[in-house]
Amino acid sequence: MGSLAAELVHAVIPEVVQWRRHIHENPYVAYEEQPTADYVADILGKMPAPLDIRRLTPNSVVADLKGGAGEGPMYALRADMDALPLQEESGEPFSSKRPGVMHACGHDTHTAMLLGAVKVLCQMHDRIRGTVRFIFQHAEEVIPSGAKQLVSLGVLDGVSMIFGLHVAAEYPTGIISTRPGTLYGACNDFDIVIRGAGGHASQPELCIDPVVVSAEVICNLQTIISRRVCALHAPVLSVTQINGGGGAYNVIPDTVHMRGTLRCLDRDVQARVPGLMEEIVAGIAKAHGAEYELSWLEPNIVTYNDPKAYEIAVQAAHDVVGDNYQALDHPGFGVEDFSEYQAVVPGCYVYIGTRPDGDGPVAPGHNCKFRVNEGAFPYGVGFHVNVIRRLLID
Repeated sequence: MGSLAAELVHAVIPEVVQWRRHIHENPYVAYEEQPTADYVADILGKMPAPLDIRRLTPNSVVADLKGGAGEGPMYALRADMDALPLQEESGEPFSSKRPGVMHACGHDTHTAMLLGAVKVLCQMHDRIRGTVRFIFQHAEEVIPSGAKQLVSLGVLDGVSMIFGLHVAAEYPTGIISTRPGTLYGACNDFDIVIRGAGGHASQPELCIDPVVVSAEVICNLQTIISRRVCALHAPVLSVTQINGGGGAYNVIPDTVHMRGTLRCLDRDVQARVPGLMEEIVAGIAKAHGAEYELSWLEPNIVTYNDPKAYEIAVQAAHDVVGDNYQALDHPGFGVEDFSEYQAVVPGCYVYIGTRPDGDGPVAPGHNCKFRVNEGAFPYGVGFHVNVIRRLLID
């Protein structure tokens, strides 16, 4: 990292900690983040260089920093702001003040670190040739996606590349990690309703038992993975809920409702598997004289790191952590709506190690005991700053 950038990053960290703790104490779930967005907009309005601040939605903020060194391309940096519906049990002295809502995925830290990068880059704006767009996004955790909504509203108009980061409690502080190509999988959540004809459990021959039909469906769906898709591209298909009946031991219900998720690392497989599932569910239902309905929620798409953007991210990571950059061998089946930006412009997404101090067990993201090591903040701020330094500062 350049000496000026390093000094400015070091100087802003106390504010980053303060901003993070305020956001952590005051979490808001997806589509309710307007108080967080207002807080972010207020901080942006006090930066040491003028920003063009816009609210494409009430619960998000977009700010442009126009460099003072002349015209040039525009690059975007993104952070997400929404919390999760969890009761916090982390034990942090700045734990959530809002019952049943918690920043259990690090979005508070993403927002604070990007705010820190805004302040550093504002202090370097006379050296920037081009424009930096800062995107503080709502609703990463849910469908419909906040990223997809912002893309539809033009947030990427004029943007050449986009970069983002996510904290990773499983990695030690001081580690930055990612990979080229597919980083996260795609997610398709589904509902299956089996409609039969209920009756008394002592006379199943007079019924069309949707429980039996559902059992066959659940087992046979797995043959898609084992027999219909190449093992090198096999997805994960899980039925995670099954509900039917009114509680009586001797009543066969009329309907059973199942829910589940399909996770794919391959776009072609993601497009193909829903049709295979329809064939199996329809065939089993017909064999038993039952009816069915298979419906899908809006999908999440594969998070794909563009090779050129990846090289910039790796350079910026080395600027910040030196040889502690680690390339990932394999993608994961988690999902991230940063993919919606990457579907429009090239981009790269990275992990920042934030393992808490101590030798005890580490709570994963989306856990009520989730904690973040604030000692990682210089690396996150520094990564954002050095991406722009590599791209827009001579």
